[in-house]
Amino acid sequence: MGALSNLYDPDEILWTGCPCGLHATIYEHKAAVEGVDARGRFYAAETTTGGARTGAAPGPMDALSDLEPPARASRDLDWKDQENVLANLATSAVMKGLFGTDMNRRNFLRAVGGTTAAAAIASILPIDKAIANIVEATGPLEKTALNVGFVPITCATPIIMAAPMGFYEKYGLDVSVIKTAGWAVSRDKSLSGEYDAAHMLTPMPLAITSGAGSAATPWTMPAVENINGQAITLAMKHLDKQDPSKWKGFTFGVPFEYSMHNFLLRYYVAEAGLDPDQDIQIRVVPPPEMVANLSAGNLDGYLSPDPFNQRAVYDGVGFIYKLTKEIWPGHPCCAFAASQKFIDETPNTFLALFKSILEATAFSSDPANRADISEAISPKNYLNQPTTVVQQVLTGRFADGLGNVRNEPDRIDFDPFPYHSFAVWILTQMKRWGYLEGDVAYSDLAEQVYLATDATAVMKDMGMSPPTSTYASYEIMGKTFDPMAPEAYVDSFAIKR
Repeated sequence: MGALSNLYDPDEILWTGCPCGLHATIYEHKAAVEGVDARGRFYAAETTTGGARTGAAPGPMDALSDLEPPARASRDLDWKDQENVLANLATSAVMKGLFGTDMNRRNFLRAVGGTTAAAAIASILPIDKAIANIVEATGPLEKTALNVGFVPITCATPIIMAAPMGFYEKYGLDVSVIKTAGWAVSRDKSLSGEYDAAHMLTPMPLAITSGAGSAATPWTMPAVENINGQAITLAMKHLDKQDPSKWKGFTFGVPFEYSMHNFLLRYYVAEAGLDPDQDIQIRVVPPPEMVANLSAGNLDGYLSPDPFNQRAVYDGVGFIYKLTKEIWPGHPCCAFAASQKFIDETPNTFLALFKSILEATAFSSDPANRADISEAISPKNYLNQPTTVVQQVLTGRFADGLGNVRNEPDRIDFDPFPYHSFAVWILTQMKRWGYLEGDVAYSDLAEQVYLATDATAVMKDMGMSPPTSTYASYEIMGKTFDPMAPEAYVDSFAIKR
């Protein structure tokens, strides 16, 4: 829901998931209404111990064809009134526990009216006490011991360094940050409940929610972890092939199918006239195995997270061809992600975890702290890298493998705001390359998964200054992306599926 939503308006849909209670997501619900299969081309049955969804998508449901747009802001609320905003969030949580689905809530409100409904609910539930617990931050943490997964890359800096530098402890949490080899494992451990939350790639919560690559499960992305911070690295034997038009027949590594790395690499080579599915090979390689595969000749290059671009230079097996900030300045990469179930069942714990991540991200964004952070996250139990490699990434002063020492302070940065327009761009690329088929509800899915509205409220409460809009346009390799016209953007590309 939006934090400003009118809870007693029967025409509004408030909660993530399905308003009728029969589907995992609003995406599946709309697909059922329209009589299409909600699953992406890469749908696969769940392989973890969580509750898997099997079989085909539900058939048409004519009775649900009057699906309204997402909730509108209440005229009585304003972001400046933080106490009432948090009270509204608390009331929503109580109502969700009472009604279960939007359909039940809306039918009840239509039957008795908003005023009568408010009085009836207050008479049987201690709603004022629930509000006070959240607004006054006196509600106890539902659990304090948490498992948070991370893949050992510098993008995960806030999630990692929050442990040794005390940010989790500050908010009363005992967090075990657990090193994970790659994102397929991270996704499965998150879906099974082994991880309470995890470091994920920004496309992953969208893919999980829409059922692309796994069973559809409502997932959220409360915060971006980093912007920029990736690079295209080529093997030293390709010093004479720095024109991408010469890459036909190359094999490239990316860390996961549903990754900015995959989508940025595809975008870049397509702009050079190469079809990424026909003219090159793209293989999924866990980040810790990138350098070894480059050295062994299994890869000609990779678009990878750091520190593995810098490590290839350090080991003398590759050179940094292009930083991804040169493709799209300020692009998102990794994120802090959690299931909707975790948020619903442990709201106070989630808020404490969210605040600790936001504070750690703000600390990481200050260049003055980067040297200390490098020392904290380099050891074996975290990145397992030479400190000098990590420092070159985080400070932006680095050797590129071509005999140059470059100074790029924004090589990586840390900005937590989960713009809805980031999600819309990612969805356009999933549509462009066939990972999603049929009609895509771009804004609906973006606003369901990327919790920009809630991030705004929490950031303001912490004294931070979030953006005033959750949508923005971007210039990517000379082409303007308008988040309000996603289908036109997809159609504008010559090379697509």
